[in-house]
Amino acid sequence: MNERFTKVKTDSTQFWKSRTKKQKGAIVGMLLGVVVLATILTYFFTRTTMVPLFTELSTTEVGEIAEVLNAQGVTYEIAPGGTNILVPEGQVDTLKVSLAAQGYPESGEINNSFFTTNAGFGMTDNEFEVIRLAATQTELENLIKTIDGIKNANVMISLPEKGVFVNDSGQEASVAITLDTQPGHQFSSEQIATLYNLVSKSIPNLSTENIVITNQHSEYFDLETATAGAGSVDTVQGQMEVKKTVERDLQRQVQQMLGTLMGQDKVVVSVTTDIDFKQENRQENLVVPVNEDNMNGIEISAQRITETYTGSDAAAAAGTPQGGVQEDNLIYQETGSGDGEYERVEETINNDVNRITKEIQESPYKIRDIGIQVVVEPPVPDDVNSLSDGVRSDIEQILATIVRTSIDKEAGGDLSDQFIEEKIVVSVQPFLGNNPATIQEETPVIPWWVWVIGGILLVVIVLLVATLLFTKKRKQQEEEIDVIEQQRQLFVEDIYEEKETEGTVRRKQLEKMAKEKPEDFAKLLRSWITED
Repeated sequence: MNERFTKVKTDSTQFWKSRTKKQKGAIVGMLLGVVVLATILTYFFTRTTMVPLFTELSTTEVGEIAEVLNAQGVTYEIAPGGTNILVPEGQVDTLKVSLAAQGYPESGEINNSFFTTNAGFGMTDNEFEVIRLAATQTELENLIKTIDGIKNANVMISLPEKGVFVNDSGQEASVAITLDTQPGHQFSSEQIATLYNLVSKSIPNLSTENIVITNQHSEYFDLETATAGAGSVDTVQGQMEVKKTVERDLQRQVQQMLGTLMGQDKVVVSVTTDIDFKQENRQENLVVPVNEDNMNGIEISAQRITETYTGSDAAAAAGTPQGGVQEDNLIYQETGSGDGEYERVEETINNDVNRITKEIQESPYKIRDIGIQVVVEPPVPDDVNSLSDGVRSDIEQILATIVRTSIDKEAGGDLSDQFIEEKIVVSVQPFLGNNPATIQEETPVIPWWVWVIGGILLVVIVLLVATLLFTKKRKQQEEEIDVIEQQRQLFVEDIYEEKETEGTVRRKQLEKMAKEKPEDFAKLLRSWITED
């Protein structure tokens, strides 16, 4: 065992000494990266998520609940401020049920359930009224807190004292409410009106005039201001709401009509309006004839007088000068003998006409101008000409009728065909948004820390593989060197090996020359023979 440990130590020491500075730095960095990665993974996979168990508690209740959690061995945290308790996320529901069975949290509020548990025959009328008032306030607070934007509510109810006599029942109740609202929340007029109605309907003999509602910043919620601004054309908000309502109704009407004709996904409609919010109240006193054809009125009374006379001196009797003159309804005729006759007709008629008094209040708004823009996709999306001119003409005619009937005749002025055509735009274009090829698929967004961890893991894996390969190659080289050394130590010289001398060297040279250059070798032999 000791020998193996010594060998491992020796091999490790030799391996470390044989490395360069860069290799040593890479190994140290790799080890540090593995340690950091393991730490991060351990933190993320073993950490406990703490969530609120109870919020907005008193410090006394927080202490009592903390003691109960300690007795149960539950890990908890107390948030800054000492009013919230945080527990592990997986234990929230179980702890709420367990603590509720033990009576926690004790809010100290009295609600309607008090009467079913504590009411008895020994309770006096005064005690009952106090408890009933407290229960009403609690129930009203819980009701108000259900409205969006309200975190908490405090309600103070002042009820009139009941008199002994019937005549004493003339007083009214009053309520003061303080709201703890969420930061930045803006209450709409409907929410304010709902608050007032909830409170007024919950308490008898309580009118909205006797209700005061404020928030924690001493901002007063006025019912009259809220209701006056909602739907009233006297305010900018009311005018914008009316304008949006008119445009939305017209847009829906056109969209539904053209969608039935072309298809709901083939039409896009936009409507803009110019509305005149000037109001006018006037009184008209009109005098018109009863019969406008002959401009006559109604005959109220009539007087007719008819006189006739025959005899001498008829002119004098009629009061008419001689000569047969006719005045008004008097007709006198004279004969040659001096006798004559006359006839007088007098008619007095009293006529009356129609006297009309009108008190006219103009509508609160008039549509002065309308613009309708319609984009239609052709039947063949890639071919704009596939939409026939007849269909396009029908669409323009429909829009022209809507514009002509919607614009006020007095406010809009002359509604000529050219004027109407300028208010309508029909565009035929393919809808690229409906083409699946053009819709880009949403790629899931991978958090940055996943990329960091993946990169670290990749670097660690590459370094481990490189280290293993390098170690294996190094080990093979060392083994080869050891084998060579062992072979060198075991090598024995050949006893039959011929020693190199001058004669042997010449003989080898001659043999080589005879093999490679036989002609030269033959000349050399001839020269040696001649010399001999």
